[in-house]
Amino acid sequence: MPEHEMERFRIGKLPIKYLDSLLSRISIKDKRVVVGPGIGRDAAVIDFGDRYLVAKTDPITLTSSKIGWWGVHINANDVACLGATPRWFLATILLPEGKTDQLLVEGIFSEIMLACEELEVSLCGGHTEVTQKLEQPIVVGQMLGEVAKERLVDSTKAQAGDEVILVKGIAIEGTSIIAREKTEELRGKFSEEFINRCRRFLMEPGISIVKEALLANSLVRIKGMHDPTEGGLWTGLYELAVATGKGMHIEADAIAVYPETELLCQAFGLNPLGLIASGALLIVAASQDTSRLMAGLGKKGINSVKIGHLMPQRDGVRIQREGKLEEIAPLSQDEIARLLG
Repeated sequence: MPEHEMERFRIGKLPIKYLDSLLSRISIKDKRVVVGPGIGRDAAVIDFGDRYLVAKTDPITLTSSKIGWWGVHINANDVACLGATPRWFLATILLPEGKTDQLLVEGIFSEIMLACEELEVSLCGGHTEVTQKLEQPIVVGQMLGEVAKERLVDSTKAQAGDEVILVKGIAIEGTSIIAREKTEELRGKFSEEFINRCRRFLMEPGISIVKEALLANSLVRIKGMHDPTEGGLWTGLYELAVATGKGMHIEADAIAVYPETELLCQAFGLNPLGLIASGALLIVAASQDTSRLMAGLGKKGINSVKIGHLMPQRDGVRIQREGKLEEIAPLSQDEIARLLG
């Protein structure tokens, strides 16, 4: 294809089908790699003898607020989704030329160290530099964790009939980003108390799902976990279906959306199902285990709702919404990228 006819990609994740074609070219020679790259696979898994090492890397690019703190928790979430406890963190910090001073650098370092303390994770390395042609600082995190082999969450073990549970609600991360990046536009439409409450979504209800994921994995035999990020719950559901190798039926009315999220989305004409959703956790569990799982989460004050179940792969990934059955396909762009782009 001539260069001028090649597709130009939007801000955010690469289109899933194109990314899948890239990943399919990878040949892993080391047999110790138990889980390699793939759609809906939150982290890599490497056999380290008596246990598995779980490794993840992810950048923070869609916001410039609290990116150090954000970077630790986003990477820890993906490690926890495989049942592993986050242990070690490394960070690459890229800083914009002409906009970087000691206050900015020390602020990011403080955020990283605070988040590591919260999760009892060791900050054990990384790299920091001032980089040309950047508009804002970027943190690229790498989180390592470990899990006993028998507690690894293996989504390939999921079966048709297993149920899909949403822990907490959507879209926590998107709500906080909108309130932080669009504060001036929100003034006059909403009270300062409301705006500040939305900004605090980062901490309450919080974007971390480490506690929830590890608790769930201790209560029952989990068939799969996934934290929806870019592309929101909509894309997250599709990714989870791909990871399990199954179809999926979802009931839209069952999905828990925070009232604050609904109001912000209405103000900017956004779809909350497509809004970046870190802080939510998707769990797949056998139908006979879901009551015990949800009760155990509830005892710790953690809300969860059953939103659907897995189907044979031939049935596709679908959602029942307003009396119609719609296909769930990955979004071409997250709603937050559309708003801020």
